[in-house]
Amino acid sequence: MAQQKQGFIARLLEGKEKSEEYARSTLPTNRWQLFWDIFKGNFGKMVKVNLLIIIFFIPLLLVLIMGSMLSSNYGLLYPFGSNLGVGYPAVPNQQGLVEMLTLQTEAVTYGLVVLTSVIAAVGLAGGMYVVRNMVWTECIFVANDFWKGVKLNFKNALQTALLFSVVFFIVNTTSNMTELARASGALSTGETVLLTISQVLSYVLLVLIGMMSLWMIALGVNYEQKFTVLIKNAFLIAVGTFPQTIFFGAIAIAPFLLFLIQSEFFIVAAVIVVILFGFSFGLLVWLDFAQWVFDKYINPKIVGAKVGRGIYGKGGVPTAESGESAASIEYQRVILAAGKSQLVARPIKPLDDDVEIYELPTAFTREDLKRLRASKQFVAEDTEAYVEAHKNDARYVEYNKQFEERERALQEEESKKKKKRKPPKLLGS
Repeated sequence: MAQQKQGFIARLLEGKEKSEEYARSTLPTNRWQLFWDIFKGNFGKMVKVNLLIIIFFIPLLLVLIMGSMLSSNYGLLYPFGSNLGVGYPAVPNQQGLVEMLTLQTEAVTYGLVVLTSVIAAVGLAGGMYVVRNMVWTECIFVANDFWKGVKLNFKNALQTALLFSVVFFIVNTTSNMTELARASGALSTGETVLLTISQVLSYVLLVLIGMMSLWMIALGVNYEQKFTVLIKNAFLIAVGTFPQTIFFGAIAIAPFLLFLIQSEFFIVAAVIVVILFGFSFGLLVWLDFAQWVFDKYINPKIVGAKVGRGIYGKGGVPTAESGESAASIEYQRVILAAGKSQLVARPIKPLDDDVEIYELPTAFTREDLKRLRASKQFVAEDTEAYVEAHKNDARYVEYNKQFEERERALQEEESKKKKKRKPPKLLGS
């Protein structure tokens, strides 16, 4: 009974991935399956990590809520929101007043967003590390891994949060200034056209920075890079995967888009969803997609990088299409994952033979030492003879063949890279 209790507690602490009953061959075979497997099987952990993230986003959310309330109340506080034919005192000139109030309000609001994003970066750093480990199907301890992620990824999260919030502040402020200038009526037609074009280009820049920020999160939690290299790589991937980035980015922020629907029901539903799993859902969608991109374009070019983490049938692991039995596939997959062992790669003579080692008596002479040395020499020669006689046995040949094929494939890939004049370099040092 005591052993059963200890085993139960060990399974609770270690998770199903380390239990003997866990069959790794049941892992998802693609990223879509992995997403649903994590979302259904780790929903409780996603809620926990989401609550931890929200704690650090509270200041930022309060700033946004207060800014929204202030903007909506202007319609009650100022005369342009009521019947101008009734009331006193009258405002003689209201041209550009709305735009001026909008500029002032949003400048203060989004200026505070830049400051509060520093606090939010703490939650982002811990959350993206925990979700990254989920995507890698590693054992998760939410609280412990969250704070570990803060230590490892806070710098990256802070850089990303400040980049996006500062650019958003600048674009929003310049756009409001353009609206104010247009509303004042003091611009010529040519100036109005130029301002409109610059306003559209600023929105395009904001979308590009948003895409780059998403990739900075994914790159920062997977690879160690300098900030300038991180910016360059994020730009290259964002442009290279533009349609997919837009699609999966929209899915990632889908819970927050519910707030745009002008209905009390959807707003309440959005609040509940965001509190429960809004942030963790977005990180899971994005990091799962990002891992697919890394496995396709980056990890195969990095020596020692693992391809297909979290899914079955990737990274040189045999699949069911090879025609082998499921037990054989799983056996080979475990062998390749564990690495080559010298205890299995070559024959080892069993101990149940008739070879005896000479034992020194209590009072020994030089002759006894010679007999001992000869005995050791005989054992060594006998062992080598056994290895030579059995090195071509099927089990040793088949075992070593698996690693030789993988090593040969890696060497061929390296030789192909060297032959290229300009090998692709996505990640810098």
